[in-house]
Amino acid sequence: MTASIDVMLPYYGDAAQFRLAVESVRAQTFPDWRLVCVEDASPAGDAADWIATLGDDRIVHRRNEANLGVAGNFAQCLALVEAPHFTMMGSDDLMLPDHLAVLHAASRRHAHADLLQPGVRVIDGDGQPALPLPDRIKAMLRPDSRRGDVTLTGEQLATSLIRADWAYFPSLLWRTARAQALGFDQRFEIALDLGLILDIALAGGSLVVLEPVTFEYRRHRASASMAAARSGERFTQERTFFLEYAQRFRAQGWARAARVARAHLISRLNAASELPGAVAARSGLGTRRILAHVFG
Repeated sequence: MTASIDVMLPYYGDAAQFRLAVESVRAQTFPDWRLVCVEDASPAGDAADWIATLGDDRIVHRRNEANLGVAGNFAQCLALVEAPHFTMMGSDDLMLPDHLAVLHAASRRHAHADLLQPGVRVIDGDGQPALPLPDRIKAMLRPDSRRGDVTLTGEQLATSLIRADWAYFPSLLWRTARAQALGFDQRFEIALDLGLILDIALAGGSLVVLEPVTFEYRRHRASASMAAARSGERFTQERTFFLEYAQRFRAQGWARAARVARAHLISRLNAASELPGAVAARSGLGTRRILAHVFG
């Protein structure tokens, strides 16, 4: 029987934080879930044996025969979804015990919503609460849901997120039919999630912002996205991403969203914050990439 929610968990290697992520799913008060762990051909081995010891038939393990990379494995996870709704959590993130219960209840209240965004607590590599600059900006620009659920759709949704991506991809609940129909654009590995959300907005879809904090998102300097920021690779890709969506918004008649995408001010400021690190590391290429994004 198909579960109400599929939890897709792409990962690489059997790390301690991966096991904590799995255990946080098993601790959910909402029981009608299926967890699919998709291991991306790690040479260090996978977690199949450990998962088997859990004795939980709601947990499925799959191993890619060849390494697909981040974008490829995300696309593989999306293709494997069977439930009407899914979430694709990070292998170092944690669900609080009521995460899926809150999302499932909200999906009943908002039957036509394509995305649900709960409240998120940011933690560091040691699991302690943290609020670095990018997350302080996200908190300021996130729609205020303290007086009730907030629904965003169309140009309003696109403009809000293209200004500053305040969504936390691993915490989102997605409506499967819409997400699978559109799919991830694998050209934009750094912005896979934002691209799909913007595609949903362009297709007339909606996102609902919820107030309860139900998820812990781990932010640490060892992450792939942070490494890409220091090398400048992230910002080279982001510039192409923003300019392409500016054109698509303009074609849709969304003048405001197109202006915000062309300006991509928050992305430029984020790049500027990474410049001292690139200079200190004597990364000429990274420095040039970052400067091109800030002033281009």
